[in-house]
Amino acid sequence: MRIGVPRELDRETRAALVPAGVKKLRDMGAEIAVESGLGAASGFLDEEYSSAGAQVETDRRQLFANSRIVLRVNQPTMQEVSVLKEGTVHVSFLNPFGEADLVRSLAKAGVTCMSMEMVPRITRAQKMDALSSQANLAGYVAVLAAANHLPKIFPMMTTAAGTLAPVRALVIGAGVAGLQAIATARRLGARVDAYDTRPVVKEQVKSVGARFLELDLGQTAETKGGYAKALTEEQLQRQREALTELCDRYDVLITTAQVFGRKAPRIITAEMVGRMKPGSVCTSARITTGTFRSRRLSSSRSSSCGVTIDLTPTSNSSGSPRWREPVPASCLFWRLDGIWLTFVAPTRRSSSFHRSTVII
Repeated sequence: MRIGVPRELDRETRAALVPAGVKKLRDMGAEIAVESGLGAASGFLDEEYSSAGAQVETDRRQLFANSRIVLRVNQPTMQEVSVLKEGTVHVSFLNPFGEADLVRSLAKAGVTCMSMEMVPRITRAQKMDALSSQANLAGYVAVLAAANHLPKIFPMMTTAAGTLAPVRALVIGAGVAGLQAIATARRLGARVDAYDTRPVVKEQVKSVGARFLELDLGQTAETKGGYAKALTEEQLQRQREALTELCDRYDVLITTAQVFGRKAPRIITAEMVGRMKPGSVCTSARITTGTFRSRRLSSSRSSSCGVTIDLTPTSNSSGSPRWREPVPASCLFWRLDGIWLTFVAPTRRSSSFHRSTVII
């Protein structure tokens, strides 16, 4: 069984497989082919893959055409779908809710797709949960970006010239990314407040050292998977109005809010940013799915009313490739382990192979 791993495009610095993973897959009996330059952006050379037992190829189209399983971080392009053979198993982040045309194209091509976003949050699948692990790191990177741009230090510090007050930070969204952002900001010495539409996370926020902001929005809830349920337009407006009144208190504003399967709520407005103090910083761990409402606040890095808005670090979840690298690669490896037991082992006993598109 041949597994092909292409190099990621569009400034993506992560790779779906590292040399250590190649050795594990080889031990399982797989043949591994990787595209030249697969790990270059995160510090892994082609020679390391070769030494681990992978075949390094330069022809991308041939890599797709000759692989029974394709392993990658991001979704394929329409052009790449046309190269995949019927019966190929494609494993990656897929964004199935936002890329319906792509999903239909894969189904028409007879490709079996396994979307990493759809891995359930259960004990058995914990090792495959790339979504949570990447969100964890996104929250961390968002705080480091804010600290880098802020023209003051995070902790309170007493000097011979006087005492410097600690930075005040507001984290919007207290899921996996939000809790990590809170913990990181606290470790740097900031005073942190956090807000989430789900009252159930109040104790979690307090446990990592932040104060929980409670806004009266009426009835709110969360899904079985732990994500916040979408607010009504009236609730969103009440939320924006309440947060607008609070924004001038903070030096740093970090947004991490996420609604599973939908675009993130557009919480931050130009009016909110305009009320913040000059020199303040806004960062987001969820820029790919929304959060910033005004178009002029949606560039990767800009300045508005003296406030720095930096959305670059987490725009594609690859702000810290060397640290992130083993995480998605490990999750993808364990997903492959499940595929091997489900598809490959039975295939060795039978000539048939199930050919249909599934999103799991």
